[in-house]
Amino acid sequence: MAVEALSQQEIEDRLADLPGWTLEKDRITRSYRLGSHIAAAAMVVHIAQIQEELDHHSDLTLGYHSVSLSVHTHSAGGAVTAKDFALARRVEDIAHAHGAH
Repeated sequence: MAVEALSQQEIEDRLADLPGWTLEKDRITRSYRLGSHIAAAAMVVHIAQIQEELDHHSDLTLGYHSVSLSVHTHSAGGAVTAKDFALARRVEDIAHAHGAH
């Protein structure tokens, strides 16, 4: 099943519901700050589990006290799609539990 790219307006509308997420070139991105490296690593593992469940994977970067995601859909030619926002929403849903801000 083909995944459709979202229009610029659709992307902006969806970003309005995800504070902290931004559009950078052809990807939606977000960085989180956490209280420790262990907390950041735990969040990365949790995100990896969500990505496996959704069968949709982001570029995921673990920093000293940070986690960053960069998301687009390869099967849509690298465009931003509803799949990217589904992943972003799930990550937002778990971020608070990890103490991320």
